[in-house]
Amino acid sequence: MEDLSFIILPLTLLATAVMAASASIQAHRAEMDAFGATVLAIATGMGGGTLRDLFLGNTPVFWINDLRYMSVAIPVALLGFLLASRMPSGNGQRLNVLLHLDAIGLALFTLTGIQVALSAGVHPMMAIVLGCITGTAGGMIRDLLCNMTPSLLKEDLYATISLIGGGLFVALSPLMAETPALAISFTSMLLARIVVLARARIADAT
Repeated sequence: MEDLSFIILPLTLLATAVMAASASIQAHRAEMDAFGATVLAIATGMGGGTLRDLFLGNTPVFWINDLRYMSVAIPVALLGFLLASRMPSGNGQRLNVLLHLDAIGLALFTLTGIQVALSAGVHPMMAIVLGCITGTAGGMIRDLLCNMTPSLLKEDLYATISLIGGGLFVALSPLMAETPALAISFTSMLLARIVVLARARIADAT
């Protein structure tokens, strides 16, 4: 199997940035200030990976000794909060951007979580579960801190998409190079999430 360890760091940093941006938008919707948005972004961007590392016994957890994650989350949070404040309110634009950023973060964190778990020698089935935890926990923390029902607990296939997408990656990896397997799994999760969001938007409009 192809060694994808070289890509875990950039993908995790990208996922951290995406989820931090979603958190900053949610913070503005929840009428938090810039400091609150920053705290929420850090919790959202690093929450899933922190739980994964704790389950794996990888301590200190990934962001403690690597300041790059904070260096990404904090400026993205402040920039996202500023941009969110400039978006027109009342037309659902902030929520739409938030949900699509969340879809990207879900797919990225699911796959990086699986890679970290597999690298630690975890059974592939448990790696899929840990990938789902990595992908969904940050968004759940974000929503709970904003006093909202997490997407994980709604009927919108949030965790299901993560589990199926992670399973697809694990199934495809022995059959092809892992880079295309990663791309196929990421695209599948993202498209599935976008379809779910589009159907929900249509249902709300009728």
